[in-house]
Amino acid sequence: MNPRIGAIAWLAGALQFFVVMIVVQLAWTTPYSWADNNISDLGNVHCGDFGGRSVCSPLHGLMNASFVLGGLLIVGGVVLTRAAWPRGVVSTLTRVLLAATGVGWAIAGLAPADVNEDLHVLGGAVVIFLAGNLALLLAGALRPGSAISRARWYGVTLGLLGLVAMVLHFGGHGLGLGVGGMERVTAYGVPVWLMIAGGLLIRRRAGSAPSTRAMGRSVRRAG
Repeated sequence: MNPRIGAIAWLAGALQFFVVMIVVQLAWTTPYSWADNNISDLGNVHCGDFGGRSVCSPLHGLMNASFVLGGLLIVGGVVLTRAAWPRGVVSTLTRVLLAATGVGWAIAGLAPADVNEDLHVLGGAVVIFLAGNLALLLAGALRPGSAISRARWYGVTLGLLGLVAMVLHFGGHGLGLGVGGMERVTAYGVPVWLMIAGGLLIRRRAGSAPSTRAMGRSVRRAG
């Protein structure tokens, strides 16, 4: 059951993040732009000008709680799904990087950008962007045959896209998406992959579990 619980944790963590983000965004009295505003702006504690952007997030506490909860669920999912991963160095390193990404999400919530910008950026954003997308890229090299390996090609695609977007974001290049939009490309890869991997894992576990009726027939035959 542990891998299935871990998969549910991944799904719950990603879904609550996306739902809370939309709820917090809608609570803004000033316009919030996915192209111009960073995700971190939703968790800023104070109202005012921040990096040239007008920021005022009434539900910042909810957003920061979502960051922390999502990070904890990522780490918990990594621990609980261990049996679903193949053996080997690549698998271990991928799990370590995913766990580090979860810690980065939690730090981003515990240290809002306008309270402790250095910790938020270096301990949160950079870890999320770099460790998260490297984990996805490594997931593409997982040996086939395990339950989690079925999501490896999604990891390659999302990881490569996220790393390119990270470079463009930090370089201030939006390429039509805006700096905030480019940040989303690099940050959303991990939660999207976790939903895919979690869904595949739950489906695999449910499909492989014998039904009660089939187990009953086997017992009668054995008797």
